[in-house]
Amino acid sequence: MHNQSRSESYAQAGVDIVAGYKAVELMKAHIARTMTSGAVSDIGDFGGLFALDLEGIEHPVLVSGTDGVGTKVKLAFLMDKHDTVGIDCVAMCVNDVICCGAKPLFFLDYIACGKNIPEKIASIVSGVAEGCVQSGAALIGGETAEHPGLMPEEEYDLAGFTVGVVDRERILDKNCIKPGDVMIALPSTGVHSNGFSLVRKVFDIENADLHSPRIELNGQSLGEALLTPTRIYVKPILALLDEVKVKSIAHVTGGGFYENLPRALPEDCGVEIDRASLKILPIFDLIAKTGHIPERDMFNTFNMGVGMAVTVAAEDVETALSVLKSNGIDAYVMGKIVAGSGVSFR
Repeated sequence: MHNQSRSESYAQAGVDIVAGYKAVELMKAHIARTMTSGAVSDIGDFGGLFALDLEGIEHPVLVSGTDGVGTKVKLAFLMDKHDTVGIDCVAMCVNDVICCGAKPLFFLDYIACGKNIPEKIASIVSGVAEGCVQSGAALIGGETAEHPGLMPEEEYDLAGFTVGVVDRERILDKNCIKPGDVMIALPSTGVHSNGFSLVRKVFDIENADLHSPRIELNGQSLGEALLTPTRIYVKPILALLDEVKVKSIAHVTGGGFYENLPRALPEDCGVEIDRASLKILPIFDLIAKTGHIPERDMFNTFNMGVGMAVTVAAEDVETALSVLKSNGIDAYVMGKIVAGSGVSFR
């Protein structure tokens, strides 16, 4: 069938249908890694099918999340490295739905490109597949759209969405939070996928040296540090939810502390952060120093080394820290819940 689908007229307009078929063939091995028992359709069908297993769930609620990688893809273009931004795409979606207590079930991606280069598309999807493996979600479909004339041939954009499920009785309820509860920090791997418009401006990224090791970054190059993929917290959080009553979870994305932490608190509660406890990564110090950015703006834009924050009762802190550390997250206490509102530092 594919041999019959060659359109010379469409190819002359800049769209290569055959390249699309080749990209699909190249990505199939990556997609196969993500298959779970619920995935029941083949890649290439018109819709992605998923059989929902509701064993142990009395009142299922579906939770959806969608996001993209944003202007971080510009770093991928400049570094000519395309196998990690897919992890970012998955992470930005699954890290959101886990904040409700939902287990991600499946994921679909959307890639828009100036020119379909099969090997590059397959490399992008390899990252998407890796993100799905890390989060336990099946990659059951997606779309690659060739947009000649809309964007340069070497560029692309990447977005996706996920659907998860949670029992209604286990949906996290921030309204049970009270003063004296404790907020725990789950460290980030770096800038993750937010604030890159500012990052690009600070470093004049198109003209920056992205490849040389830098002392300020412990030997990493600037490009390596910035392209580090977003950490996926799903499996450690699911383990935590089985052991501890988690009152709320905040995914620290664009807007940093000041926007995201209050979203996970009731209206009559704020959080007091112990500034000295924070493990701020070197990349953030370099951004602030190079761009002469005030500290408040840094905390209002970036995750500052905290990718996710979990609130629990004081008596559950030690258990929570133990569970997270046994699941690969070097978590620590970063603040306490107080009467009032917003974010403050001491």
